Amino acid sequence: MKRPAFSTGESMKLHWSPRSPFVRKVMVAAHELGLAEKIECVRSVAAMSKPNAAIMLDNPLSKIPALVLGDGTVLVDSAVIVEYLDSLAGGGQLIAPAGRQRWLVLSRQALADGLLDLLVLWRNERDKPAGRQTHEWLDAFAVKAAATLDRLEAEAAALESEPFGIGHIAVGCALSYLDFRFADLAWREGRPRLAAWQATFAARPSARATEIVDG
Repeated sequence: MKRPAFSTGESMKLHWSPRSPFVRKVMVAAHELGLAEKIECVRSVAAMSKPNAAIMLDNPLSKIPALVLGDGTVLVDSAVIVEYLDSLAGGGQLIAPAGRQRWLVLSRQALADGLLDLLVLWRNERDKPAGRQTHEWLDAFAVKAAATLDRLEAEAAALESEPFGIGHIAVGCALSYLDFRFADLAWREGRPRLAAWQATFAARPSARATEIVDG
């Protein structure tokens, strides 16, 4: 079995929030890999306008997730953390180790993560008072989100047939965040296969154990 690059000791500490879709992505992966019990989740508030000194001790960007390993090493960014957890579980569990499938999986993860980045920015803009909103940005966010969802609808057959991995987790977390923060968008309309796939994702034990909540 391939060994991880760092020593984790008995446990790992994760800067965590029940509202963060990127944190959820890490925790879904941890549950799928059988590593959830090795992670201590520490409630951490990461607001864009208010740097959190406690988070910054580990991640100077004041962003979550940030994973602190047993030897004090800090890993930042959900994609990096998931790849580390996958290596800890032996490698190749959620991320194909090589070849065409690896690049497809990583590209799908990047697309879903990009959608999440867009949604966070879109929500921040929508929450501004009416006179301070930039309508060109709101329109651009809507166009890009719809186009991404249409692409995922076209890829729904692949999501259904390919081995479950980080691409599935990232897409599932992004769609769940849409339900959580953008219920008014009714993203399922006109996207029946993607909607059906999301229902199967939401029913997985790892997804049920990590449902996003406003707390």
